[in-house]
Amino acid sequence: MAIKLENVGIAVRDLEAAISFFTDLGLIVVGRDTVSGEWTDTAVGLDGNHSKIAMLHTPDGHGRLELFEYIHPEAIESNATRPNEIGMHRVAFSVDDLDAALEIAARHGCLPLRGVATYEDIYKLTYIRGPSGIIVMLAEELKKA
Repeated sequence: MAIKLENVGIAVRDLEAAISFFTDLGLIVVGRDTVSGEWTDTAVGLDGNHSKIAMLHTPDGHGRLELFEYIHPEAIESNATRPNEIGMHRVAFSVDDLDAALEIAARHGCLPLRGVATYEDIYKLTYIRGPSGIIVMLAEELKKA
């Protein structure tokens, strides 16, 4: 059996704000739609499922992110995920300039959870709290491992 990761899906409270954040970081919107109907009720497991969605990909085309904003049923707010909680943890991106990525994130009100760390002189990285409380890891490779 062959398997391939298609995308990571993230529910957001404001689709336009999330798209703005991720496209400013360099992702590219490849499609947008509003979905509803029996097929989506069945696939997602929610009656009356209706949402706005956007598919984005990294410039190399390998990483895909699906963002969705629920129209119905109403989105449920929850406490922001912490790095040590079980479940969906974070989405991670390699960037060629971490300082520039952090400046972009800051313009969206998204700041590091604590600061920027260096891992064995190989990576400079940080976790930031992105739109809708999403944890986003940004890492810049300092030298080839």
